[in-house]
Amino acid sequence: MKRRDFLVGAALLAGTMARSRAADIPAPSSEGLDRITSYFDNEVGSGRLPGAVILVQQHGKPVYQKTFGVRDVRTSLAMTPDTIFAIHSMTKPITCLGAMMLIDEGKLALTDPVSKYVPLFADTKVGLEVTLPDGKLELDLVPPVRPVNIEDLLRHTSGISYDYIGGKWVEQAYKAANIFEGQFNNREFADRIAKLPLARQPGTLWRYGHSTDVLGSVIEIISGQTLYQFLKQRIFDPLGMSSTKFALATEDELARMARPLPSDFILLAAERDRLDHPEWQSGGGGLLSTITDYQRFSQMLLNGGEFEGKRYLSPAAFKAMTTDHIGPGSGVGRDYFYFPGDGFGYGYGLAVRTDPGNAKPPPPGSLGELKWDSGSGTYFGVDPKLDMVYLMMQQTQNERSRITPAFKALVYDCYPEGLRRP
Repeated sequence: MKRRDFLVGAALLAGTMARSRAADIPAPSSEGLDRITSYFDNEVGSGRLPGAVILVQQHGKPVYQKTFGVRDVRTSLAMTPDTIFAIHSMTKPITCLGAMMLIDEGKLALTDPVSKYVPLFADTKVGLEVTLPDGKLELDLVPPVRPVNIEDLLRHTSGISYDYIGGKWVEQAYKAANIFEGQFNNREFADRIAKLPLARQPGTLWRYGHSTDVLGSVIEIISGQTLYQFLKQRIFDPLGMSSTKFALATEDELARMARPLPSDFILLAAERDRLDHPEWQSGGGGLLSTITDYQRFSQMLLNGGEFEGKRYLSPAAFKAMTTDHIGPGSGVGRDYFYFPGDGFGYGYGLAVRTDPGNAKPPPPGSLGELKWDSGSGTYFGVDPKLDMVYLMMQQTQNERSRITPAFKALVYDCYPEGLRRP
């Protein structure tokens, strides 16, 4: 059989299997979808949320899409599907996809030491808090048992932290370094991070932090482009994500931007920090996007790394990105701030459902589901079992820890009991 005939036959078989699988999966119930509407109507009506956009998509087509409330209570402009949101940590899966594309092409390797690209990492030390005989605490610096490598950046095992996570010394060290002072680009920020002590030995602990920001700098060094230029050329333009960027340029874009309530002080402070550093393209949290853009990225993940005839990752690279790399046998512990949550491991930029978890009953969802969320309340999930993606765009730090699990439960309550939990 000729290779072309084989490929055509394989594609036809895959299409037949996909249609068969779709026929076996029930659509979400209308009563369940109505409960989603009632929930967000109440959140907006009670004043806890300015607005939101919700999308549930199955078999590549929307089965539920609604807007609620306003983009900004100061202007009272209605929320719309093209409203732009600061997606904060939902930037991370996109940056990690970019790095995985370079790995796929042989331009980057998981085992590469970060110092190959950011030389200051060759001198990075690990911080240890030592108690002196008089009871005082002192920071001791020891060499890493091995260099921080690219896989550490992808799976948050580098020992790089955020200033609000970890012991008191971590907070003090990061704040004393003034890592956000003045103007800086990705390379300059990576150099600042390299001068800080690592919170743990590389490869030993899942610790949320600036790892993906450093990864963004590595992408720039390899590609010779800014992170935005690379992501735009390789991901945003091909996927049709025309409103996803690090900085807004036009009056129309600014008018489409969603803002948190005036009482959401933490998120408003984060917005001021973003506006103060328009030159910093944070691979860990700097992107702005819309629900219609991000659903295309989500659908590409559901499709196994392919979207509308274009493949973004080889099957092997996609499997590596979406497989748990911090589970049993990995030697990786879990920090007390373990954001993937109960029942989830972590791949390269994505949480991966590996087991039902410890809660009784288990949290809703399916084995193999992928997800991530952000400090601004945005959230997305990819469920291969139900051939579904679901997204929530909102701007709230105050209410996100309550709304996010409620939203996910509402989505899965649209399906029969046997499909709601792993």
